[in-house]
Amino acid sequence: MTLSNKNILITGGAGFIGSHLVDRILAENPKKITVVDNLFLGKKENLDNAFAIAPEIMSTHWEDARDMTVMEKIISTEEIDVVFDMAVIPLPASLDDPFSNVHDNVALTLNLCELLRKDVFEKLIHFSSSETYGTAQYVPIDESHPYMPSTPYAASKVAGDQICLSYCETFDIDITTIRPFNNYGPRQNKGSYAGIIPIVFNRVAAGIPIEIYGDGEQTRDLIFVDDTVNATVHISQAPGARGKVTNVASGIETTMNQLVATILTILGHPDHPVNHVAPRPADVRRHCGSIARAQELINFVPTTDLASGLETTLEWYGKNSRVQ
Repeated sequence: MTLSNKNILITGGAGFIGSHLVDRILAENPKKITVVDNLFLGKKENLDNAFAIAPEIMSTHWEDARDMTVMEKIISTEEIDVVFDMAVIPLPASLDDPFSNVHDNVALTLNLCELLRKDVFEKLIHFSSSETYGTAQYVPIDESHPYMPSTPYAASKVAGDQICLSYCETFDIDITTIRPFNNYGPRQNKGSYAGIIPIVFNRVAAGIPIEIYGDGEQTRDLIFVDDTVNATVHISQAPGARGKVTNVASGIETTMNQLVATILTILGHPDHPVNHVAPRPADVRRHCGSIARAQELINFVPTTDLASGLETTLEWYGKNSRVQ
């Protein structure tokens, strides 16, 4: 399958990863790109680059992808061929309101599976999460690693993944699942539910001590957003990926202590105070992904090392310090 001359829809397309995916898909010469986003975390300005490059093929709907009636109307009206399922209610929200988080994340995916079953569009690219694995039972974590969700958010993503796999198997519809590890890069939300990198940037800028949950030796597999969206585009067009889950990761473990120290060094504040606070509930202890399947499918190799990616990311925050 090719994305060229196709009508593409991206739910959550004004968000962090979603907006980078919009930019990347532009290079595939699509007929049209439609974004659906309720702006819970997404921002209209995240699409400024896409509108500057190709305004004639861009379409936006500031709607809620949890509403199946709305989604069916948009997909039909825009004559969508391929949907990228990027919309999500993030992990920290599941600690505040677990019922809504699980309900909404499942609805976001189930609606699209049902519309695909009804032939409203042709192909679904579903975005999973490495949180489905929980703490690594072995490393690197391959796609056969057991599901061990430790938060309601992670459980909601397991449910969405299983729904996709079951619909694909039962109804022989075209679904590809991509399981990204920990993304970072420009446009990552620095307001509500911010990740550790923008939090550290904000605290250094404000002269406030950094807080690290627990002992800081928990690890993450950090991957630059450009590598993720590039892999996403290629996997979406790989025949061998249909009906499968494919990890997108760097294959490298980084502790939170190492990450914070690297950020502080890049910012020129290596001695900025750092405090360790109580562990976050159900925090994953260890993550490191296997990319063997992605290498087999698309010859995937991440091109951005952590230091270079952090420099690019922190430079963006510096230039966009008023962005919340």
